[in-house]
Amino acid sequence: MDDGFADDERLERALGRAWRDDLPWELLTELTQLPHRMGGSEHEARAAEIVAETFAEAGLEDVEQREFPMHHWQRGHTEFEVVREDGPDRTFAAIALPYSPAGDVEGPLVDVGYGTPEEIAEADLEGGIAVASTTTPAEKRFVHRMEKFGHAVDAGAEAFVFVNHVDGQLPPTGALEFAGEAIAPGIGVSAETGDWLREYAERGAHGRITVDATTDEGSSRNVTGVVGPDTDEEILVVAHYDSHDVAEGALDNGCGIATVAGAASTLSEVADELDRRVRIAGVGCEEIGLLGAEALAEGLDLESVRAVVNVDGAGRFRNLVAMTHGSDDLGNLAERVTDAAGQPVVRDDDPHPFSDHWPFLRAGVPALQLHSDPPEGGERGRGWGHTAADTRDKVDPRNLREHAMLTALLVLELTDEDESVSRIDVADLREKLRAQDYEPGMRAAGIWPDGWNS
Repeated sequence: MDDGFADDERLERALGRAWRDDLPWELLTELTQLPHRMGGSEHEARAAEIVAETFAEAGLEDVEQREFPMHHWQRGHTEFEVVREDGPDRTFAAIALPYSPAGDVEGPLVDVGYGTPEEIAEADLEGGIAVASTTTPAEKRFVHRMEKFGHAVDAGAEAFVFVNHVDGQLPPTGALEFAGEAIAPGIGVSAETGDWLREYAERGAHGRITVDATTDEGSSRNVTGVVGPDTDEEILVVAHYDSHDVAEGALDNGCGIATVAGAASTLSEVADELDRRVRIAGVGCEEIGLLGAEALAEGLDLESVRAVVNVDGAGRFRNLVAMTHGSDDLGNLAERVTDAAGQPVVRDDDPHPFSDHWPFLRAGVPALQLHSDPPEGGERGRGWGHTAADTRDKVDPRNLREHAMLTALLVLELTDEDESVSRIDVADLREKLRAQDYEPGMRAAGIWPDGWNS
């Protein structure tokens, strides 16, 4: 770390205060007391107000909310039953997945395992209902839900069943599309239900899905504030504050926005140490398509954004993860800063498009995503996220404080005028995504960028 920062008494005092700061926990508490924070809902609007109040309390200047249009999806009622020839029909608990259209579908249950492209290609899904796990084999890259859904529909599936891989009678949720209403119904069911469905699929049983959901025009909002000098170039720190409507959204991403609020408080105390302006943003509608991040990117001059720090997943667990999305400069900086702080980081250099850094990364802005890993032996994937078990009791306030301090130190170093951070070569990014076999899934999900066909 730069010796000037290491010896700065004000920074040391700010970090000492951050060690006892309750602001992140108080923000998390206020957000998780809301009924939910689903994108476009009145509760998400109230969450934006809470975030704006917290940003102002943290010392940010020019705090404002900016509204943007979106498609407001409401879950309605879902029914799911297995139609059997060898006995009575069975009803199972299920929830619709965001942007599922309303509909009535019946067809043979088809077990596609993890829902990898290879498994879907081998299955006969024409007219069927695809049943896929929420996880992916450890030796493969993680295949996102939208990819699984897109591949299944392209293979002829009439509906999609997303089976939680975590025990506990917890149906998972998660959007089927980025842009709006999907072309086929999708539902989430528990791991325990999935065990039965795999057996019924072997028996040749049918499933019947009824979804009563609506999609209407609506709006959401982003909350922004700034700290530091008024410079032409700036660092953007972003975290989404929305959640799904099935739970409190404490881990995803209450922890992330709380971590950012704590970092903002520390940065405000050392504002005159910053060589560049830092823009802090709490964005809406990440869970239903990165809509807030897209609106934020459209309103900024991306050539003036030196780097984006996306705090999606930090604060949840003890071990901080730095996802560099192909930027060696950001990866090296993250390792240097965390080593100096005595808090080693897990580094992941592979890019992915499924969080709020994406609208910036695909335009060549270097992106660092701060995540966190569960203890050794923990389940791969979101764990309790996107289920009714994503509640505040799962959060350790010490993780919020430590990750807020580390985020502040990382951003402080990024503002250093002597710190070199190269732009991302978009052609190279495209090839890295292709090398990870993202292109077919992103095309199936409708998010492969226009102009990337060469």
